[in-house]
Amino acid sequence: MLRTILITLLGPMLWGTTYAVFTETLPVSHPLLTGALRALPAGLILLALNPRIPPLEALKRHAVIGLINIGLFFGLLFVAASRMPGGLAATLGAIQPLVVVLISAWLIGRAPHPVQILAGIAGFIGVGLLVLSPEADPDPIGVAAAIGGALAMATGTILIDRWGRIGSALETTTWQLIFGGGVLLPVALMLEGLPPAPGLTEMLGYGWLMLLGTAFAYFVWTRGIGRIGPSAIYLALASPVVATAIGAIALGEWFSPLQWAGMALVIGSTAVGVSFGRRR
Repeated sequence: MLRTILITLLGPMLWGTTYAVFTETLPVSHPLLTGALRALPAGLILLALNPRIPPLEALKRHAVIGLINIGLFFGLLFVAASRMPGGLAATLGAIQPLVVVLISAWLIGRAPHPVQILAGIAGFIGVGLLVLSPEADPDPIGVAAAIGGALAMATGTILIDRWGRIGSALETTTWQLIFGGGVLLPVALMLEGLPPAPGLTEMLGYGWLMLLGTAFAYFVWTRGIGRIGPSAIYLALASPVVATAIGAIALGEWFSPLQWAGMALVIGSTAVGVSFGRRR
């Protein structure tokens, strides 16, 4: 099981590069289009590796997961990242474990245990200590987008656990990316139009997000949910840790004592949340 957890952890760690790649290499004026171009090509690449169309019933479920976990989440994620500092967006997104344990009681009849709730609260506080700064300036639309994105991903995680076993992890990943990106693309083109012609920097940014940050990261994530269960969502707390580390390295800074305390809370809550979820 430790091997599965470590492989699954690669997904959130790669997601932690998203804020830096988006803000430094891609057009922040086109957040919805960035989300679509991150998802749809990645799904088509995976389809080329496994060119199989699932049965209609499976496609319907993949479509629901894709619309929530990819289309809605990616759109809201990049809107939040374009309107406020990544640290604030990451902190708001850290409510995902709490949302999962609470929604699980409703969707799949899995009542939350106080330990899981406490681990979720500790993780949220830890991310706040790690990434928030006094200069953070909340933007109402950005805040709403970040919270909405967290709710979408949490719901998608539960649905993958509930429906993901109707196909392989590769199949579930492929079709949720295709459906989610396919729905987001026309919406993005209608609302944002086309971005400036991409140069080498933009092409490298899109390539990183599509191949590693999406195709590979979402495959190991979907695979991990199928083996670990919804408690895998605690591993997503690694994303803001990586994002903060990238920022610190770029600025040549070192973590403060409060940030070290936040990291300890994140690591502890992740270990408790995942291991307790497995025992349950």
